[in-house]
Parts: sequence; C-alpha cells; structure tokens
Amino acid sequence: MSEELQLFDLNESKMPTNPESIENAYDAAQITVLEGLEPVRKRPGMYIGSTGPSGLHHLIWEVVDNAVDEAMAGFCTEIEVRLLDDGGCRVTDNGRGIPVDEHPQYKGKSAAEVVLTVLHAGGKFGGGGYKVSGGLHGVGVSVVNALSTSLVLEIDRGGSHHEQVFKNGGEPSGPLKITGKAPRGRTGTTVTFWPDESVFEETEFRAQTVLERLQVMAFLNKGLEIKFVDDRKEHEQEQTFKYNGGIVDYVKHLNVSKEALFKKVCSYAQSEESQEVEVALQWNTGYYESIHSFANGIATSEGGMHEEGFKKALTNAINKYARSRNTLKEKDDNFLGEDIREGLTAIIAVRLAEPQFEGQTKAKLGNVSIRSLVEKTTNEKLVEWLEENPREANQIVQKAQLAAKARMAARQARDLTRRKSALDGAGLPGKLADCSSKDPRVSELFVVEGNSAGGSAKDARDPKTQAILPIRGKILNVERAQIDKMLKNNEVQALIAAIGAGLKDDFDLTKIRYHKVIILADADVDGSHIRTLLLTFFFRFMKPLVAAGHVYVAQPPLFSTLVGKGKVYLRDEAAKTKFLSENPNHKAEFQRLKGLGEMDFEELRDTTMKVSLRSLLQIGLEHETIADEVCSVLMGDDVELRKKFIQTNAKDVRFLDI
Repeated sequence: MSEELQLFDLNESKMPTNPESIENAYDAAQITVLEGLEPVRKRPGMYIGSTGPSGLHHLIWEVVDNAVDEAMAGFCTEIEVRLLDDGGCRVTDNGRGIPVDEHPQYKGKSAAEVVLTVLHAGGKFGGGGYKVSGGLHGVGVSVVNALSTSLVLEIDRGGSHHEQVFKNGGEPSGPLKITGKAPRGRTGTTVTFWPDESVFEETEFRAQTVLERLQVMAFLNKGLEIKFVDDRKEHEQEQTFKYNGGIVDYVKHLNVSKEALFKKVCSYAQSEESQEVEVALQWNTGYYESIHSFANGIATSEGGMHEEGFKKALTNAINKYARSRNTLKEKDDNFLGEDIREGLTAIIAVRLAEPQFEGQTKAKLGNVSIRSLVEKTTNEKLVEWLEENPREANQIVQKAQLAAKARMAARQARDLTRRKSALDGAGLPGKLADCSSKDPRVSELFVVEGNSAGGSAKDARDPKTQAILPIRGKILNVERAQIDKMLKNNEVQALIAAIGAGLKDDFDLTKIRYHKVIILADADVDGSHIRTLLLTFFFRFMKPLVAAGHVYVAQPPLFSTLVGKGKVYLRDEAAKTKFLSENPNHKAEFQRLKGLGEMDFEELRDTTMKVSLRSLLQIGLEHETIADEVCSVLMGDDVELRKKFIQTNAKDVRFLDI
C-alpha cells in the first residue's frame, strides 16, 4: 500500500479502541512541515507531472516561460535555449532581468534569491509585475532549482553583471554578487541548470522535443526570436524561430501537410481593458477539425470558454451567410457545427489578466468574460471576411454541404452497426477473445497484428485480465477517409465495438472496457506502419483515450542470444550494446527477431505480455498541435514532407529494418 493510501486507512480493526490513545496518536509531532524547496524534492511529480522524460523537459519550459512572460510584457525580443555538452541547459533572454535589490519580506536576501528558493514567489501574483503571464502555479524556476544538482543564475541589470550559484537541490552557495559590468548596457537573465540524476529516470534532453515546443512559443508570440543551440557531440545543430505573422504563420504551417481549400488565411483580433483575442483560420480538403486554443501562451487542450464562443459564432456566421446566398433554402436544416468545422485549422489565442484554469489537467479555460469577447468578435469580423471574400466563402459552404451528407450517411452506418449489435446479443466482435474480468481498471486489450500472432497471444495471455483482438492486415488509413467510409471497415468496427465507448464527439471515456489498450505489432517496417495507422485512428476518433494515457505500445524484443543453456532477450540496439559491454567475451550469435510469429507463446508471454516482465511504452498527448501535425505528415499525401520528417527523427527511432 502506498504512503498516501496509508494516511487515509481507517479500517476499524486497526483503530485503537481507547479514545485517549486515538488523541495521543495524532499530536503536533505528527505534523510534518516541509520548508523551502523540500516539498519539491519530496514529491517532484506534484510540481512537474512526472520524473520521466516529460518532467525532465518541463524544467526547460518553466525557465523559458519566464522569458516569454517578459516578451508578452513587451520587454524581451530574443530568447536562446542551449543544450550543453555536459548535460546542462542554459536559457538566456534580453528582458529586464530579475530584480536584484533586497526583498522587503526577506531581509538580507535579494529578490532574485527569493524567486529561486521560495515556492510561489514571483512577479505574477500582485498584478504589478506582469499584466498577463503564462505561469500556471507560480512555482516556476524555484522548482527547476530544487530538482537540479547545480544552478547558476546570471542577471544583467542596472549596468552590472550579477551571479549566484545554487547547489544540491537549491541551496545558495553564497549571496547574489556583482561580478563585473553588464556587456554594452545589456539587460536580461541567464539560467543554467543541471538536472539531478537521483530524481529523474533519465537526464538526457531530446532536441526534437525542445524544438517543437520552442516553435509553438515563437508562433504564439509574433516577432519574438527564439534560438535553439545543441552543443552536444553528435547532436550539434542550431535553429532559429521568428514569425512576424504570428498565428497566421502557425495556421499556414499546420496546413502545409494538408491541401488547403484556398490560399487565404482569415485572421482577426480584438482587445478590451483586461483581455484580448486573436484568431486565425483556414480550411483544408481533409476530414478533421484542428482547433487549437491557448490562454496566455498555455495550450488549453480541453478547450474552455474561448473555444465555446468561437465555435458558436462560427456556426452562426456560416449558416447566416449560406442563407443570405440562398445556398441553404428555407426548408433546409442549418449546418451543424461539425459540418462547418470539417477540414478547419484554427488557432484561438487569448490573453487575460486573471486566467481561471479548470479540468483535471488544468487545461480548460473557465473565464466567462472571454467567451463573450470571442463570440462577439467572431460574429462581427468573420461575417465581414465572408462578405469580402465570396469565392472562399462559397467553397466553405460547399464543403459543409458535403460534410453534412457524409454525416447523414455515417449516422445510417452507425445505426446499422447498432442494430446488428442488438441482434448479435452482447455486440462484441466475434474474433475478440475477451478477458473474464469486468473491471476496466485491471483489464487490458491487446490489438494484435495478424491471426497467427493473435493465436500465440491468446495462448500467452492471462485470460482473467488480458483480452486479445486480432486485426487482419493493415487497417484503413483514416487520415484519408471520410467517416462514412471508415465506419464500413470491418477492422475499425471491431475496434470500436471492443473498446465500447463510441467515437468522435460521442466518445465517452467512462464507458471504456479496458484501461490499457495495447498495440502489439512486429518489430519491423510493416509493424511500424500498423502502429502508426492505429495511433492515427485513436488520435482522430478516440482522442480522450489517448489524452488520458490509456493507449500503449508493446515492445517485443529485437534480439535474442544464448547464455549457457538459457536464452536472453534484448529490447533494442542500445540493450545489445550494453549487454556486450558487460559481457565482452560473449561470441554466441544474436538472433534478430522480426515477427511475433517467430516466437512460441512462452516467449511472447515472458518477453512482451507478462505484467512483471514486459516493457510498455505509454502514448501521451503533451501537445495536441504537434500530434495533429505528425498524423497529417505521416499518413497524408505529401511524400516529400514525410521523407523529411523520417530523416529528421531517424535517430530517435527504435526499430530500423535494414
């Protein structure tokens, strides 16, 4: 039982019967006070989400967010993020520099030291430092300090260069000191930190992850120059992002991998005293809506009031235009919002003085006032744009008409599927070997490539908690298929029925029959393609399943070798290299395992399916715009873009079929 659960274990059999002993068991001595940065060291996951790769990179985002806040306030034009060869990271900006004078509440300490060593300290709380800021919790750079073995703070301010060093999880080595003059009147802050290996599962930063996030930040901050430098051997590169078009350039970028319906990007903005909105949108010939919203630079993946206002006004504006042009006749029903949004790529960026974030992951904006501003602005500005661009407006209306027809055909296909399910009884696909457990929290669904591998998996599974769904060949590429065609595909129907929670707007996460949906495919190119097809399907039609962390990829071993009378399995090239370094006298050959069919059921069970021995890769949805772009690039029609993407990410690929 975990420590957290023990705190709340009030089982009657364990409680003392003497009331006096109950009182004595809970006194002042039981109250633990964690001071300074201790809480962060004690429970890092509470502050950065996890101690895995996403938590590691969160350290960079916290420091960069501070620099971006300076940019949003109008004081910073350049940010540099540099990955050092010794494993550290340096973030430099040309903002005002953290204040260096003594803090009124902490005598003898500079404001800069307080920011680095006290949780919830910063310029974002009183309203005087920043009108708007991206920090959600105000813990920021102090958390980075707490989770680093060493951090060096440099501030150029008032003509002087100040430095302070922190060691061992945030302890100052000495006070903030002036070490010289600031170069040529420069102002700004530089933070260099080295993540603590005792905290994180791994401390090597991934360049592509950093680049993707920095690019999004540059799009959202028009004219801000963000430079990325990787000084690490074998990774050396430089890249600079600067977008004078801001979110207009962002929409163009997202639609590069798709075929735009027309070249123009519709954009508009409006501001009030304490809030502002900026919107850019363009349609493509695809079948999926890609609406991405941000509040003070923070991705609001669960939407919120700004998205609600936009969607309502968009539906109203297009229907109003279609009726004014008599495209929608008096007897015709209005287009639904989903008809209008098919193929839409839109960015909604708002800034507010006091953002209210809701939802399980604090990714939903709750400010009611912003809904009114976005709705009013869209109703006015979009209607104007449609009137001024009749050719593009007619193309939007025609696409909505086709989408409405496909929606009605899809409804018929769904109804037919439901009627079939009712006649069949339970409604589960015949080829599904279900588990006996009815508790989704412990149940797993293995989606297995091929019938033969499916047979091995059935023999290898734990029938109590593990269900097997074999799929034949490669499922339909849903990126290129409209929903009515997709719903007629047998493999897709089987997936929807087995998971049991519906799809798209009707998807209900509370109804999923398994909390782990595991893709089990061969460790070769075909297997990689099948994994990508399935991940694209889950992202496009069951996005909440991915966002909640219920989708996994099984990792069958790539190599096996004999050691004495036994066989050792190695997951990948890195594992093979490590094995050889630890066993330099090993001459036995390595067998490369390509197909699941090459394994007997005991091997499959012990290497890939048995809970105590296997290794699963959990699929997350850290940044929705990046996931959207990757799906479009990998599964779309642009061969050159796909080739470029694969070449760029080749060093991060685990399975490479030579």
